[in-house]
Amino acid sequence: MLIDTNTYIGHWAFRPLPWHTADDLLRAMDAHGIDRAFVSSASAILYRNTQAGNEELFAQVRGHADRLVPFAVINPTYAAWEEDLRVCQEEFGVRGLRLYPRYHRYSLNDAAGQALIQAATARGLILSVPLRVEDYRQRSWLLDIPDVPAAEVAEAARAHPEARFLPVNGLGYLGTAFGQPGAVRGDYGLEISRLSAVLQEEITQLIEAVGPEHLVFGSGMPFTVPEVPLLKLKVLQAPEEVKEAIRWRNAARLLGE
Repeated sequence: MLIDTNTYIGHWAFRPLPWHTADDLLRAMDAHGIDRAFVSSASAILYRNTQAGNEELFAQVRGHADRLVPFAVINPTYAAWEEDLRVCQEEFGVRGLRLYPRYHRYSLNDAAGQALIQAATARGLILSVPLRVEDYRQRSWLLDIPDVPAAEVAEAARAHPEARFLPVNGLGYLGTAFGQPGAVRGDYGLEISRLSAVLQEEITQLIEAVGPEHLVFGSGMPFTVPEVPLLKLKVLQAPEEVKEAIRWRNAARLLGE
């Protein structure tokens, strides 16, 4: 079993993505042995009204509930976001949210961010925060969005122990509360696609510091390719039960399964 906690469908404003439909994603998953995926709308990140992207996502994934786990994009600075959140959970069946504080111009720790975290946590939704969407070298000159600091997500997780945070496309967790035993009392997952398995050995150091139960597999498809994180799992010097936890067990636990 392999669960990918970090995938997208939809379009991007500045370059074509290799695939943009649920069927495209499923074919890519099949080609790489991925059984299930947490998926959100790439289009929604740059839509003025993110709910339009969530609606497109729902139309794509509703026939694939056994494999595609929908995550909504909610912007707490946009009018009526609370109603969008209700619709996404109650009508679209999303299991989590993807939060983009730099793209949508708020902080996880300001009033807008706190309101969203509290509302989503009350509904039992996972809070997935991409620290970046695409590599700096691929970004358009029209869009210069800084990464979300890992420490900002860690401090939000410390402040909300009842929440389940899932930062993706990130690194540098060892220097935050995520890398300190017991510092974050709530459950959380750290997606491995940008973590080093060999040189700095951040994956190994995190396993030693906080345990393997906080690491999850993710690819970032289609912004990035899955071969890299798959290779990291292959070369990781860890017992098979640890790799199994990273492959799928930890992600399933975050889902409450």
